[in-house]
Amino acid sequence: MSSTTQSPAAPVRTTDEAPGRRTYLVRTLGCQMNVHDSEHMAGMLEQAGYARATAEDEAASRADVVVINTCAVRENAATRLYGNLGQLAGIKADRPGMQIAVGGCLAQKDRGEIVSKAPWVDVVFGTHNLDALPVLLERARHNAEAQVEIAESLQVFPSTLPTRRESVYAGWVSISVGCNNTCTFCIVPHLRGKERDRRPGEVLAEVEALVAAGAVEVTLLGQNVNSYGVEFGDRGAFAKLLRACGAIEGLERVRFTSPHPAAFTDDVIEAMAETPNVMPSLHMPLQSGSDRVLRAMRRSYRSAKFLGILDRVRAAMPDAAITTDIIVGFPGETEEDFRETLRVVEASRFSSAFMFQYSPRPGTPAATMEEQLPKEVVQERFERLLELQERIAGEEADRQVGRRVEVLVAEGAGKKDGAAHRLSGRAPDNRLVHVALPADVLAGEDRTTGAPVSLDDPRLADRDALDPRLPRPGDVVTVDVTRAAPHHLIADSALDGSTYAVRRTRSGDAWAQRESARLGGGDDEHGHGGAAPAGGPVVLGMPSLRA
Repeated sequence: MSSTTQSPAAPVRTTDEAPGRRTYLVRTLGCQMNVHDSEHMAGMLEQAGYARATAEDEAASRADVVVINTCAVRENAATRLYGNLGQLAGIKADRPGMQIAVGGCLAQKDRGEIVSKAPWVDVVFGTHNLDALPVLLERARHNAEAQVEIAESLQVFPSTLPTRRESVYAGWVSISVGCNNTCTFCIVPHLRGKERDRRPGEVLAEVEALVAAGAVEVTLLGQNVNSYGVEFGDRGAFAKLLRACGAIEGLERVRFTSPHPAAFTDDVIEAMAETPNVMPSLHMPLQSGSDRVLRAMRRSYRSAKFLGILDRVRAAMPDAAITTDIIVGFPGETEEDFRETLRVVEASRFSSAFMFQYSPRPGTPAATMEEQLPKEVVQERFERLLELQERIAGEEADRQVGRRVEVLVAEGAGKKDGAAHRLSGRAPDNRLVHVALPADVLAGEDRTTGAPVSLDDPRLADRDALDPRLPRPGDVVTVDVTRAAPHHLIADSALDGSTYAVRRTRSGDAWAQRESARLGGGDDEHGHGGAAPAGGPVVLGMPSLRA
């Protein structure tokens, strides 16, 4: 079931378009699931005939279609959305024919209220009908009125949709959508529905297609990945899926997020430890260290079970980096409850933590609970927790100094200072590492970071002509960690002539080919568009953009 409304008040103006394709940009607010959904939105728009706006136009919000993919998890989600929309209103007034679309969790929740508050919005669509975006944009243009369409259940599994991947060297692969948990603070199950699992063959086919296109790293996504398989009757399916990823030739790094402590089983730990390309990193949401608060949150585990999982993970993978989520100030949380959280955090030794002050989300049971805590109490506890976690993160980072790591180089610049220009990337345990290049690699001009601006960028040279010490995004650099901070590591071993080696990868080749094509130097054989892998579902009826 879905609901569709139209608003005659929407000021959509149609004009003669300039020659060429209409442009788009997608702005993402929220989690990894939203980032991946945005890739699907971009893929659908490109298949429908739109072209991505240039980086300069994206920065200035200049595009014929601007899509905002919203989040509803935090209290300030609506503030962020309407702040974005307020900025876009003035741009749209000066740009006839521009359209604004709002999708994602907040759109699913607030529906027609968005057009009421921001009548310059042209399209509102929900989490269950991403595939409707091009149709709704065309309908809004044709009818000159806003289109609001919210489906109550999943219409098309998102992974069957065209995708415009942001990265050639790393990709998201959704293994499930929705969530069957009933955490009292969370609105996600209401907005994304009950869990729906993809069949393992479909997941592996998408992973193989990504690898064939140049990716060396894949992150498996789900609201609760370790409950994967329950829908089709195999409670061991997630561990089997991890092991199957280990058999995919060319796939070097496998990650996943997020598991739930209540459903996390030893077969997953064994699969992580025994599958070489499954990385020693784990995001394990704690939320609270107090058993009483966990009970009020409807988190079906207790602190002893949580710490037991971490002990078994570290016994199997001593160098594993474990991260977490924590909520401070849940309704009814006492000082004793909060001290329990501090105790568990101290014992857990998280490499990093996403810490949040509780904010009531309308529609959740926690929002109407008694004993909502005063802001000043929550703030004071948050600052104590932050101080503790910063100390722990710093101590855990210091333990990495002297360690040799392989860093998968990312796009963009790294941490700079007067002595070094650096690239950034991720170690196997997912720690952020800033890597210094040998001083003479720069050759007086720093063209080693950021997007290439011309075809003579040294990173775009043929493989045989590349400086063997100059890595490209997607290549792997072996270095020694020389310094540490709570949120990153520094690897300056190249500066004193010690450990530094570059390994070329298919991902680096794919990045160079994509950037050369962008600059007019040839075709991009590693395109990001397209629907599901060969043999997968075929999406029919996708509208093309009218001339």
